[in-house]
Amino acid sequence: MEKCELAIVGGGPAGLAAALKARELGLKEIYLLERDNFLGGQLVKQTHQFFGSHKQFAGIRGIDIAEIFKDKLEDQPEIQALKGAVAQGYYEDDVLGYSYRGKFFKLKPEKTILATGASEKMLSFPNNDLPGIYGAGAVQTLMNQYGIIPGEKILMIGAGNIGLIVAYQLLQAGIEVEAVIEATGIIGGYAVHASKIRRAGIPILTYHTIKEARGDEEVESAVIQKLNENWQPVPGTEQEMEIDTICLAVGLTPKVDLAIQAGCQMAYVAELGGDVPVRDENLQTSNSRVYIAGDSAGIEEATAAILEGELAAASAAGEIFPGNSAIAQERREIKEKLADLRRGPVGEHIRRGLARVRRNQNAGRDRYTRSWKN
Repeated sequence: MEKCELAIVGGGPAGLAAALKARELGLKEIYLLERDNFLGGQLVKQTHQFFGSHKQFAGIRGIDIAEIFKDKLEDQPEIQALKGAVAQGYYEDDVLGYSYRGKFFKLKPEKTILATGASEKMLSFPNNDLPGIYGAGAVQTLMNQYGIIPGEKILMIGAGNIGLIVAYQLLQAGIEVEAVIEATGIIGGYAVHASKIRRAGIPILTYHTIKEARGDEEVESAVIQKLNENWQPVPGTEQEMEIDTICLAVGLTPKVDLAIQAGCQMAYVAELGGDVPVRDENLQTSNSRVYIAGDSAGIEEATAAILEGELAAASAAGEIFPGNSAIAQERREIKEKLADLRRGPVGEHIRRGLARVRRNQNAGRDRYTRSWKN
């Protein structure tokens, strides 16, 4: 049984930011568990530049941000960053079990930050198991990590940021994108990404969905269809497209298995991607030892994940070192940055989701035995 001040599960943007901020604030016993054999999470697939504040890596590509984080980690021997370490369970006595290099270990941290990310959603339609149908994350992995093109003619389903960004990356790789289709009446991604797609001559068709995939042994075509404002198919609007690949960018679901095992109060919040741990403004869950950050707290951009990782670390450090005014000030500043990031129409659904989390928090205080500390 190993003991430490802080354990972080997940080596993506939230987990890496949490580890570095915790060390900056004085913690000396930090474990970072990453199941993959590399650090960076989704950053290692992102070849587009971030935008916003220079302090939040504006103008830097995701793959380069991952390298910046890794370089900083190398200068921090107090952070035990274990690649290929799989968190197997969170037990009732607040012990975190993980496997590493063929052995099973138990860790007893004072505080734990869960930054486990998210998994891709899929769609149900006839022949959706044909070879040639991928999630957008899988397409990014093939292209940006391994240099493998997924196909030659692609239909992109989903006009959120991920769908638009991956569609543009496909174009950059010399792959034809026949269309981007979106079931709702709006384009969910940033206008800057949609504009690049349209300038390249790629139609973005709102109120459209896929009806079926066709092909004998692999994808040969797809049938798309218009939807009305009630999301019902409009008869007679079917259109067949000759393609060899279908890319699904239809959203992400927070990974919350460990949070459930830790006894965290949960709530279904559609605006945040599904079931998420209820937490206070410091990202502390109903299990006072456990904090949540990044996409496992709700689906958002990588910049928000980085700031949430820092906030979770500052909140944990504030409890390990109670009464430290510098840590309290750091926490306030990070909250202000998050609030700035979520202002305006783009962050409206996130604000709605967080408001629902707060309502669930207040309703659940008397039903859970583990204390809340604001």
